Amino acid sequence: MGVYPTKVALNKAEELELDLVEISPNAKPPVCKIMDYKKFLYEQKKREKALKAKASKVVVKEIRFGPNTDDHDYNFKKKHAEKFLKDGAKLKAYVFFKGRSIVYKDKGEILLLRLASELEDLGKVEQMPKLEGKRMTMFISPKKTK
Repeated sequence: MGVYPTKVALNKAEELELDLVEISPNAKPPVCKIMDYKKFLYEQKKREKALKAKASKVVVKEIRFGPNTDDHDYNFKKKHAEKFLKDGAKLKAYVFFKGRSIVYKDKGEILLLRLASELEDLGKVEQMPKLEGKRMTMFISPKKTK
């Protein structure tokens, strides 16, 4: 055999003024394709961009409470939380303990659990209340609407 298949393919690619692109180098014999490589890269980037645009972006909204938040403020913030969950955003509710108010950890946890139980029909608890430093944080994700 005098002429190798790759030489023939290379000559054919030059004749057509296109590129010889190696698709599968590990195959026996290696698989090559004659194409316009710049156009191929452009199309690939275009596909990736379209997939990225379709991917849903997760929005996280935060609501801050104090350990001694009264009912009116609680209800006001709960309405905002309901709106966030209806809009499809995740909710990060946290109680911030200032100074010596850290002794009211139990009040903060009760407040967050109360919020979770009242928002049960709109979202599910993703992470139960957890104390991190001076913050007790809880995540609620929206339920999927059909």
